[in-house]
Amino acid sequence: MSTLEIKDLRVQVNTEDGPKEILKGVTLTINDGETHAIMGPNGSGKSTLAYSIAGHPRYEITGGTVTLDGEDVLAMTVDERARAGLFLAMQYPVEVPGVSVANFLRTAKTAIDGEAPKLRTWVKDVNAVMDRMNLDASFSQRSVNEGFSGGEKKRHEIAQLDLLDPKVAVLDETDSGLDIDALKVVSEGVNRFREREGKGVLLITHYTRILRYIKPDFVHVFVDGRVADEGGAELADELEANGYEKYVGTKV
Repeated sequence: MSTLEIKDLRVQVNTEDGPKEILKGVTLTINDGETHAIMGPNGSGKSTLAYSIAGHPRYEITGGTVTLDGEDVLAMTVDERARAGLFLAMQYPVEVPGVSVANFLRTAKTAIDGEAPKLRTWVKDVNAVMDRMNLDASFSQRSVNEGFSGGEKKRHEIAQLDLLDPKVAVLDETDSGLDIDALKVVSEGVNRFREREGKGVLLITHYTRILRYIKPDFVHVFVDGRVADEGGAELADELEANGYEKYVGTKV
């Protein structure tokens, strides 16, 4: 069992004009076995939610709580959040020159599990994941994200998700920059993760195309740092047809 519970979360960032409130009281609960999609116009706070959960230092929590299985996430360091079972697939994965994908993955797995995986089974597991993500075996020897195409970066993120096996995956616009073939591969990787026992997914996206492959249980519409509407998968279809016009300016 795993539950990520967000209550009345308020977040601000410092700008040249002073502090600016981005999240204005977000409440959301993700239980195991559930997939939640967050949609909304640009600047509505979707990515801010993801990075605040993960512990990005730019975002200052001014109110509310975030707990994972009752534990205070906001009191944890970034690495403690990862060990507790949180995973963030970034919208713009960063390059790490000089660190191979193989070393990165094994170091991360060791840090999360508290012990190094057995080399023989680990190599087999990594090769299997690379094959499922349509990444050549030689990919493991390349520096993390250095010179990767957009599709390779996103497929590498989902390979991490598969191997690190968190409780809750926060996927920040994982579909951006993907062609249809890469989108299908990424979606299949997410769906394999969802099928495991006790997993939750928070999927942030602008478009409904990824939701054709990853079916959400709940859809939340973000507008101006708040949840303006909620519903089932049918809400995404409504947004595809009508856009966000009726929500713009909504105050909740």
